[in-house]
Amino acid sequence: MLFNSLGFLYVFLPITYLVFWRLAGKTPRYVFLAISGYVFYSFWNYKFCSLMLLSTGVSYLAGLGLLRWQDPIRRRLCVAVSVATDLAFLGFFKYANFVVVNVNGVASWLGGTSMLPILDILLPVGISFYTFHTITYIVDSYRRVITPTKNFFEYAAYVSFFPQLVAGPIVRFRQIEQDFKNIDRADQTADPEAGWSFFVIGLIKKVLIADTIAAVIDPAWARSSELSTVGAWLCVLGYSYQVYFDFSGYSDMAVGLGYLFGFRLPQNFNSPYKATDIADLWRRWHISMSSFFRDYVYIPLGGSRASRLVTYRNLVVTMMLCGLWHGANWTLVVFGAYHGLLLALHQTIKGPWEHLPLWARRCGTYGLWLVGLAFFRSAGLGMALTVLGAMFTWRAGEDIVGANVLVVMLALAAAIAHWGPNTFEMRHRWSPSWVAGFAVLFGMCLFALYGSRPAPYLYFQF
Repeated sequence: MLFNSLGFLYVFLPITYLVFWRLAGKTPRYVFLAISGYVFYSFWNYKFCSLMLLSTGVSYLAGLGLLRWQDPIRRRLCVAVSVATDLAFLGFFKYANFVVVNVNGVASWLGGTSMLPILDILLPVGISFYTFHTITYIVDSYRRVITPTKNFFEYAAYVSFFPQLVAGPIVRFRQIEQDFKNIDRADQTADPEAGWSFFVIGLIKKVLIADTIAAVIDPAWARSSELSTVGAWLCVLGYSYQVYFDFSGYSDMAVGLGYLFGFRLPQNFNSPYKATDIADLWRRWHISMSSFFRDYVYIPLGGSRASRLVTYRNLVVTMMLCGLWHGANWTLVVFGAYHGLLLALHQTIKGPWEHLPLWARRCGTYGLWLVGLAFFRSAGLGMALTVLGAMFTWRAGEDIVGANVLVVMLALAAAIAHWGPNTFEMRHRWSPSWVAGFAVLFGMCLFALYGSRPAPYLYFQF
């Protein structure tokens, strides 16, 4: 089920909201939130609810073990079993065929004739996100950052909490632990204005901006080999705003839904296109993911505590894993390696870079981001190199259908992303003018949804 679907807006959300606030006590609300999360997930594929339940059960039992046992060997065993189980699920569903294809490719190159079969695997939506939820819970419990909960329904509600279930943010248990503890004292009237405001803003970002841009550039990306230099730049620029407004829109809707149910989900985007260097961009972009890789990969590898070369290695390895997390494709590995090298380069030239004018640092950072997005968006390395070749060598080609609409949308998107306030910087107080404007834009969103099938969020595929 999609947030931007009529079924969610007219049926699932109203029923879930009304029932939740009519329940009293912690356990009934835990149980209802957990069940509603599984119902929400089952609209995609009910068969994979058992996989999420198994992952939840294993990590819950591991948490109980960490609560009970104090000797280091048993505690490490709890972590190892839980994390290995989660990574095994993620590895099989997301990367098994990637490994098979590459093994077959190497075998063929070496002259082999026996090939491994390609498996018929359907990637469970959201597995990358709820797997990271369970991993952070166990690792933080092992580090004694949090105390594991004894209430299974509380933990199940955390893992399956539908606003964050299928595309994040990657919310750590400690970030909303107090909201779960106080769920029986949550106030329905505490943040309704902020909740509905965040939700509607996210819907506007997704439906009116991201999907409009996608309608123009997706057909152009499909014939990337025919793109002119201007067309290639328009496609990459368009994708930069599409992916930003698509995912930040989802994150805003998730935050708004959290407010509506008494939970304060963290900010996931902080005006990343205002970043002044590549490290600053990653502190602002998909904050929950970048902070995960910082805290659970980069720092355990040694971070910047060792020599400069080791620091560079840690940056590149972390970002390559970050790229691979996005999907089983070499383009995403290259995307991660590219950003790892940029981060290492930034460490080297940080002093001179900071003496450049602000506009130059912002433009340079955004330009480097665009180059990486050519890999991020492309289906293969050949496609990425073709698009980059068109961008940096003059080439005549076919015009993009709807280019005039695209230019207008790019100007609007750029004004918002580069100069406008982000959703967390706005005042979410419903004055008459605010309500009137939102009503018009929300009506436009509904009109668009009535006219076509809702477009899935880009990060569903990751």
